Parts: sequence; structure tokens; C-alpha cells
Amino acid sequence: GAALTAYRTDYREYYLTHAAPSSPPMRDANPTVILVPGLGLVAFGRNKSESRVTAEFYLAAIEVMRGAEALSEYRALPRQEAFDIEYWRLEEAKLRRMPPESQFERRVVVIVGAGSGIGRAAALRLAQERAQVVCADRDADAAKRTAEEYVGLVGNGIGVAGTGLSGCGPAIWQRVDVTDRASVRELFKAAALAYGGIDAVLVTAGIYRSGGLDGGSTDDVWQSAFDVNLKGSFLVADEAAQVWRAQGTPGSLVLTTSVNAVVPKGGSLAYDTSKAAAQHLARELAVALAPLVRVNVLAPATVVDGSSMFPRDRVIASLQRYGLPAAEDESTEDLRDRLAEFYASRTLTGRPVTAANQAEAACLLLGDALPRTTGQVITVDGGLAEAFLR
Repeated sequence: GAALTAYRTDYREYYLTHAAPSSPPMRDANPTVILVPGLGLVAFGRNKSESRVTAEFYLAAIEVMRGAEALSEYRALPRQEAFDIEYWRLEEAKLRRMPPESQFERRVVVIVGAGSGIGRAAALRLAQERAQVVCADRDADAAKRTAEEYVGLVGNGIGVAGTGLSGCGPAIWQRVDVTDRASVRELFKAAALAYGGIDAVLVTAGIYRSGGLDGGSTDDVWQSAFDVNLKGSFLVADEAAQVWRAQGTPGSLVLTTSVNAVVPKGGSLAYDTSKAAAQHLARELAVALAPLVRVNVLAPATVVDGSSMFPRDRVIASLQRYGLPAAEDESTEDLRDRLAEFYASRTLTGRPVTAANQAEAACLLLGDALPRTTGQVITVDGGLAEAFLR
């Protein structure tokens, strides 16, 4: 608003007035601390740790002011002296030695379905980029495990400022039911309280229920598939869009569908149809949310490893359907590996498709590498000719 514009103008004038020819270039003119009457202190930084440290420095400064006022009066440094400290050459040298920022380091990514499979893999991939991640899943324990694993990889940072959820580290977990708008809204409210807003959203939550050997579906199977795979994606997208509009900042939304969206096959009528509908939903959203939000689709082939949609009984049933051995005394991981190798044998590359492969593509779509790509589908299937888009 007007106050921020005035602050930036004042900071630029402050720099031009006090800078010497040898001074480092002007830094970011945005405030790092904002005081909101009736609300409190809001601190900013390139990541959660930096924002907490900024808040702590300001709180410490307040205590110094109070102490000075208790004894006599507080007097700020002359502006030239403050400038010389802020733009001290040794401080500038220290800043220049810091590692370059990742494209996600200042960003908040919400992953819906982070408890397992592709969602979990995407969260751990974003650990390499030092993003702030909201791990959401219907299985609260699974979401919590992913968030804790994330923090274990990147560390919790320094600084302890913040109350309640705002005092969190680089990842939080939230339980969410994507079929319930109120639950989805609470998810984004938590993201705002923790990190100030959102930048990108990845939806990997999905459900698969067999419709029987004839490929048919009962009413219950059909409804649950569309509630989670289609309605859930819509509700997440709709609530996220409201946040992006309120922020006035660009966003990136990635929905996860399936190669089954374009390849009809027996035994999964409800799942395949719901994924086809979700794929077209993404196209409609790309049109509706442009130019503020890019919307794209990740369409995986079957990912067996780490997927909650492939419990042991489904893996065994799939192996038996394809005439492959599936002994009851074999470990679940061995059975999953056999099924993954079988699926790989039907692809052009002949290699199993993993959750990590999907996570790489998801991060590509979420980030800056494809800034002019929206309404598109990236298929990560090992090469299924029948799934080629046309």
C-alpha cells in the first residue's frame, strides 16, 4: 500500500544521501519489520530462519530502548553512522560469500498428499531447494513424518521468535480432507499463519478403488473417486486461487492426474474417468486463473514404490492378474519391485518409474524453469506409446 511505497521512497533517499562513491550498491528497499497496531510485529526474511532472527533482533532493540528510557532517554544513532554500519565493507563481503539462493528459498510450497508416494518425494526434493513446505495429508501421522523428515534434512534454522504456528521451522504438517472445503480453507489459513502466504501448490492426493474384474463401478466407488480425484483438486485450486488473488502475487499450481486419463483400460473405470476429468479441470483453471497463476498437470504412470495406493494386497492382486509369482512369505518391497519391473518392461525406456522421477517433474513445473507454460501436461511414464498426447 501507500505506507510501503513511502518506505521504499524514504529508503532510497536515505541511501542516496549517505552513500559514498565506494559504497556497495543499494540493497532491498523493502522493510524487514512491520508493526501492525492491534496485531503485533511481522518480520520478513528470505526464509523462516532469517525472519525469526530479524524478529529477535528487533525485540532485543525494543528492550534496549526500554532500558534507556528507564534510565534517561533513548537516542538513535545519527543516520550517517547507521548507514556506515549497514553498508560496512566487511558486512558486504560476508553477504557476497553466502551461497546463492535457490529459486524456492523465498517460497512457500503447499503439498497436498505429502504423506506418501509422489507428494512425499516432492517434499524431500524441495529440501534441496530450501523451500518452506506445508505437508498436508488426510493421514495426519504420515504428514507429520514427512515434515519431520524434511526438517531433519535441512535443519530447523536459528531463532526462536514467533508465537504459535508462526514460530515454526521450514516445514509444518496439517491434516486435510480435500473433499471438505472448510478443511482445505483451514490448510491455507495455517500456511498463511506459518509463512505469510503461499507461492506454489502441488496436489498429489488421490484414491484408487477397484471396480471389479469387469471394469464396472459401484455407486460408492464412483463417488469416492470423483470426490477425491476431481472435487478435491477443484477445492484446493479454488481456495489457493483466493489466496493468490488476495496477495496479488503470481502462483504456480500443479495437479497430478495419470496416464490413465488418456488410456482406457479395464478394471479402473471410476479412477480413470475421474483422472481424465481432473486433467481437463486443469485446462479450465489455466484459462480462468491467467495471467496470475500458471496451472499444469503431472501425469504419472503407475508408481508402486512408497505409494499408499499400492498396499500389499493390491500388489499381490496385480501380480496374480499378470500371471507373475506372488508368494505370501515374500516381503512387500520385493513384491513391489517385481510389479514395478513388470510395468517397466512395457515401456519404451524399460526402466521403472519412481516417485523421485515424478518429484523432479513436479518441481520443474512449480518453479521458474517454464515461466510461460500453462495448461500443459508433462507425462512421466517411462515411455508409453499409447499415452502419447494428441
